[in-house]
Amino acid sequence: MKQILPLLLLFATLTLRAQEPGSDGKIMLTVIMRHDESKTLDEIDDHLEKTGFRKNFPPPGVDIVSYHIVMGLGHIITLRLPPDKLREVNLAFAHGVWGAFRTEFYPTYDYLQLFYDLKQKDAQSGSKDRSEKESEREGQPTPSETPSPTKKAHRKNSQ
Repeated sequence: MKQILPLLLLFATLTLRAQEPGSDGKIMLTVIMRHDESKTLDEIDDHLEKTGFRKNFPPPGVDIVSYHIVMGLGHIITLRLPPDKLREVNLAFAHGVWGAFRTEFYPTYDYLQLFYDLKQKDAQSGSKDRSEKESEREGQPTPSETPSPTKKAHRKNSQ
C-alpha cells in the first residue's frame, strides 16, 4: 500500500493543469483524508454536516485545484493557497474532519509542463526510447549488484 501512495501522488500532480511555477506567489498542498473505518458513511456525513466542513471549506482565498475520491485510500484534495493561509487551512481540517478522517498533508507542485518539455527535448535529441534500449540488452546477462554467495562444504561428523 505504501508503494501505491507515491504513484497516486505522481498521478495527481500529472493530471493538474500547467502553471508558471510561483507566478502568483501561491503554493499547492495535497491533502489526503483517510476515513475512519469504524464509522459508516452516514456517520461520516453526519460529522461533516455537524462541523459545517462542506459549508465552510475552503477558507476565503484558497482554491480547490482537484478533489478525487480514491477507492481504498480516501479523499485526495489539492489546494492552491497563499503561504499565509496555511494555518487557516490546517485549522479548517482540524475543526471539520478530525474524528471522521485522518489527514495527511503534502507540499505539491505541478510537474506536467516540465514533463512535456523534457519529453519533447528527449524526442528532439534522438535518444532511444526504453524499448529500443531493452532490445539491445537482450541476450546479455544482467550484471548483479551483489556477488553470489559461496557455498561452504558440509563435513560429516564422524563418531
